[in-house]
Amino acid sequence: MGKLAVIKTKETNSSVEDFINSVKDEAKRKDSFTILKLMQKASKEKPKMWGSSMIGFGNKIYKSPATGREVEWFKIGFSPRKANISLHLVLDIKKYAAELKKLGKHKTGVGCLYINKLDDVDIKILEKLITTAAKQK
Repeated sequence: MGKLAVIKTKETNSSVEDFINSVKDEAKRKDSFTILKLMQKASKEKPKMWGSSMIGFGNKIYKSPATGREVEWFKIGFSPRKANISLHLVLDIKKYAAELKKLGKHKTGVGCLYINKLDDVDIKILEKLITTAAKQK
């Protein structure tokens, strides 16, 4: 087993609800509570704050294939940011091209899905992606 790297973003004891309630944009706040419920249902885990602005479910050790470095992180999570809501699904997002085509307005990153608001996407497809991500080993 490799050495567990220490990263800046760690699980905290801050209140997830207080954090979401502090989101200024009302629509983004409502969307965040909906995503919170979807991820809680899919992961069967309690939400935890990671750092000051990320909400994570479950814990997992990830190993970088490139460096062998290991980090402790959440299985799935999200962050309501000013520009968009980033969903950290930690799966090879490119493998889900068919679902993404039907999802609606979004952008992708490495293992991340970015949406502006839930009204832009098909909630059923989003829920399927979240559930798939939560089941990953």
